[in-house]
Amino acid sequence: MTALPPASRREFLASSGLVIGLALPMGRAASAAAPGAPFAPNAFVRIAADDSVTVVIKHIEFGQGPATGLSTIVADELDADWGQMSIEFAPANDPLYKNLMFGTMGTGGSTAIANSWMQMRNAGAAARAMLVQAAAKRWKVPAAEVKVSKGVVSHGKNQARFGELAADAALLPVPEKPVLKTPDQFTLIGTDVPKIDSLAKSNGTAMFTMDIARPGMVNAAILHPPAFGGTVKSVDKAAALAVSGVVAVETIPQGVVVYAKDTFAAMKGRNALKVEWDLSKAEKRSTEDLVKTYKAAAATPGKQVEVKGDVAGALAGAAKTIEATYVFPFLAHGPMEPMDAVIELGKGPDKNRADVWMGSQFQVGDMTAMAKALGIPFEGMTLHEQFAGGSFGRRATPDQDFAVEAALAAKAHPQAPVKYVWSRENDIRGGRYRPLVVHTVKGGIDAKGDLVGWDHVVASQSFFANTPMAAMGIKDGIDGSIVEGVAESSYAWPHYRVGLHIMENGVPTLWWRSVGNTHTAYAVETFLDELLALGGKDAVEGRIALMKEDRAKGVLKRVAEMADWGRKPADGHAFGLAMHKSFGSYVAQVAEVSKGADGLPKVHKIWAAVDCGIAVNPNVIRAQLEGGIGYGLGHALYSELTLGEGGRVAQGNFDTYRSLRIGEMPDVEVAIIKSGENPTGVGEPGLPPLAPAVANAWRKLTGKAVRRLPFAHGENA
Repeated sequence: MTALPPASRREFLASSGLVIGLALPMGRAASAAAPGAPFAPNAFVRIAADDSVTVVIKHIEFGQGPATGLSTIVADELDADWGQMSIEFAPANDPLYKNLMFGTMGTGGSTAIANSWMQMRNAGAAARAMLVQAAAKRWKVPAAEVKVSKGVVSHGKNQARFGELAADAALLPVPEKPVLKTPDQFTLIGTDVPKIDSLAKSNGTAMFTMDIARPGMVNAAILHPPAFGGTVKSVDKAAALAVSGVVAVETIPQGVVVYAKDTFAAMKGRNALKVEWDLSKAEKRSTEDLVKTYKAAAATPGKQVEVKGDVAGALAGAAKTIEATYVFPFLAHGPMEPMDAVIELGKGPDKNRADVWMGSQFQVGDMTAMAKALGIPFEGMTLHEQFAGGSFGRRATPDQDFAVEAALAAKAHPQAPVKYVWSRENDIRGGRYRPLVVHTVKGGIDAKGDLVGWDHVVASQSFFANTPMAAMGIKDGIDGSIVEGVAESSYAWPHYRVGLHIMENGVPTLWWRSVGNTHTAYAVETFLDELLALGGKDAVEGRIALMKEDRAKGVLKRVAEMADWGRKPADGHAFGLAMHKSFGSYVAQVAEVSKGADGLPKVHKIWAAVDCGIAVNPNVIRAQLEGGIGYGLGHALYSELTLGEGGRVAQGNFDTYRSLRIGEMPDVEVAIIKSGENPTGVGEPGLPPLAPAVANAWRKLTGKAVRRLPFAHGENA
């Protein structure tokens, strides 16, 4: 089931339906609306006379499941039937639909369910209370005696469906503090209800930006500079304009755009361009040049992020010590749907208007940036939010770079609506990567094998630096996203210090699925495994002895039970383990690994235990854990972006930027820890423990500690 079509929505708003409008900073109702009018100031729940319940979804849906999760929360508190639920994406409007953890509309940091949990519960509970009150007034019975179940309101022989009561309920005041269910009363939360968008995505009715076509639309393709920071010096358009179907060639600050009647002609025209580039200010250093610089920085203490005790003294007095340097490459996000947008500019009296169709991850930020680029007021922007084919962080940027680029491409050719689509090569070579990172770690144990000291330094570029979000992301010279998972660790080190170097280079970088945890989990969990082995400690018991939180211990114990930790593996196989907390959730994994024919780890099975608070939809949680494992494994084994001569990116498509193939996906078994805590993230926490679990198994199997990812990197041969 998908959103109501526009005509149906207009008819509904003009009819006698029920719209719940709640200003819900953590669930506080705002105001009642006038009789016959939608409630204000915003709307999450709409109940139409035809009995349909529409949930307005304020988060982008790119496969991670918020549309289902948020609808489940509303439906449960409303006591609706799942079959009557549908969704509609919210417009770009911060006062109404902001992420309560961000202060602006946005999806990321695995916050979709967490920030909306009480908000959507209150929205559903308020709607239910009003339907009950309407029924009580109609039947002249006490509201406390009215029951609701699967979309039917009843009292004895009296029955009415939601649609029958919607008009009466719309006349009632919104309850200030609707009564919420206790967890034992949940009927849908905690069950595997079908994903609300599965049917639409299966029958082709779900709309992605790629599906949008506007009358008279042209297709646009861009040629970017060959190195980051390069600009256009001159363009010979003749060969491109000679391509059949090409209608125009324009230069924008980001490159040269070719406009054509179809995508193939646009791409063919782009390939025919002759461009002279100005690379005088481009980043020309190679990956190895940068690694050398980062290693030199990470060998020094850096800015102190966190400290406890006397780590230098502890290491000096240790019975045994080890040191390690870890290198993590630039990584592309590589979503199946590359960056794209359709923009239609207003003309004549509507010249200060623009319609945008795209899967926007930061809706208000994108529209604000586009409005500025187009020179029109924000009020003139209309976002038509679409489903998106993945993101992993790429569709949300601190400076809305793609949104601005698409807007400028449309502005340069205002004669027609513009469908602006990046090619795979644009996407892979387009920057906004997971940053290159180097860690240096020193640790020591005493004569009993107990850990005594841990000194950890991280060198990484900050993707917040020099963006409008710098003040938010960098505090007192510290970018917390770089050291998350090292600072405020789940482990209670006796003596420790965390240092940070924020590095500078010209490569555009960005958060990537699980952000800093992508590399901090690997460095911490592999180095800890080596220290525990050095001290003769079991990997499970040694970790538990250091853990500060019972929930961390809980997932570790559960995954050890699942995998029967301690048993002898099959010949040529080994088990590895890792645990990591991120985005408020705890995940532990055990990997069973052998040596593949290509000399790389062959992962047979992953056992995973997750504690993410109340499990709104266990099936979505399992899917997100499985997806994080697959995505993490492919990148750990194969993926890296390398800058070669002159700073040019060597990789361009999936033939050179290798991802996991379906036949390489291991068997995955997921256990969800039952919890009464409020929901926390699941989109990202499944990824961080994967690579270190595999690496720890690989070290047992081969005796080699892998300290530069990916496993396929030449240093690991």
